[in-house]
Amino acid sequence: MLTQTLSSKDLAWPPLPLAEWKDTCETLHMWTQIVGKVRLALCPHINHWWEVALYVSARGLTTSPMPYGRDTFEIEFDFIDHKIDINTSWGASKTLTLAPRSVAQFYHEFMDALHSLGIDVKIWPMPVEIPNPIRFDQDSQHASYDAEHAHRFWRILVTVDTVFKEFRGRFIGKDSPVHFFWGSFDLCVTRFSGRRAPERPGADRITREAYSHEVSSAGYWPGTGDMTGGAFYSYMAPEPPGFRESHVQPEKAYYSDQFHEFLLLYEDVRKSDSPRNTLLAFLQSTYEAGAALGKWDRESLEQPAWAKI
Repeated sequence: MLTQTLSSKDLAWPPLPLAEWKDTCETLHMWTQIVGKVRLALCPHINHWWEVALYVSARGLTTSPMPYGRDTFEIEFDFIDHKIDINTSWGASKTLTLAPRSVAQFYHEFMDALHSLGIDVKIWPMPVEIPNPIRFDQDSQHASYDAEHAHRFWRILVTVDTVFKEFRGRFIGKDSPVHFFWGSFDLCVTRFSGRRAPERPGADRITREAYSHEVSSAGYWPGTGDMTGGAFYSYMAPEPPGFRESHVQPEKAYYSDQFHEFLLLYEDVRKSDSPRNTLLAFLQSTYEAGAALGKWDRESLEQPAWAKI
C-alpha cells in the first residue's frame, strides 16, 4: 500500500487530490448512502436528523448499533481490510468485500446479505443531495474502488474527527456529535445558540428540521464541482449581517459566495507547520465571528477558557 511510504505527518494528513480518486469517491458516496438509508429506515428519529449519520471508527465508518426487533445489528465499512462487516446481537454475521463493482451490483449483494441474516428492511433506492441521481439498482455508471485512496480518505476522517472533538469540547451548550452525513458525504459538528431560527420560506421537511434552530456548523468534505481537493467549511444559519466580511484565521481561509460559507482548503491545512493548530484556528475564529455578530449568549455556552466577552 502506497500509504506505507508516507511520512508520519502525511500518514495523519495524507495527500488526496480529488482528480486521483474522483470515480472512487463518487462510487463510495453511493455505497454509504445505501448503508445510511438502512439506518434511516430503522432508527427512531432524533432532532436535526442525527439518527441517520455514520461515525468514524477504528477501522472505517460505522452505523453504530441499530435496533431490529428486540435485537440490534451494526454495519461497518472497514478501510483497512477493505470489507463491510454486518454484525448482529444474535451472533450471526456477514462480510462483503470492498472492490470495484457497480452500485447496482453492490446494492443487490448488500440487500441479499441483510436478508440472509433475517433482516428485512426496505429503503428508497434513489440517491439524495447529488445532481442527476440514478437509482441504486440501476446504477452501472459508478463502479470504481481504489483501496489506497479510500484508505487515505478514512485516515483523514480519523485525524479530523479527533480535532473536531477537541473543538466540540470547548462548548457546553447544545452541540451535535461529530458525525458523517452520507447525503452530503461530509464529517461535521454543529453548535446551537439555543434559540429557534426563523422559518425558511419554501424549505422542505428535511431542511426545516435540520435548521429549526440557530447554528454554527463546521465540517470537512473531500471536494466537489470545480474544487481540486477537500476543504473545511464553516457557516452560520441564519447568517448574521457582516459575517462574510469577518477577518478569520488562517490567512488562506476565505468566504465563498457560491457556498455561503468560509472555506479553508485541505491542502493548505495539510501543508501548514501544525495542521491541528491551523484547523482549530479556523474553527474557533469563524465560530467567534458568527457568534459575536449573532449575539449568542457566549458566557453561558462556552467553557470559561474560551468565552471571550
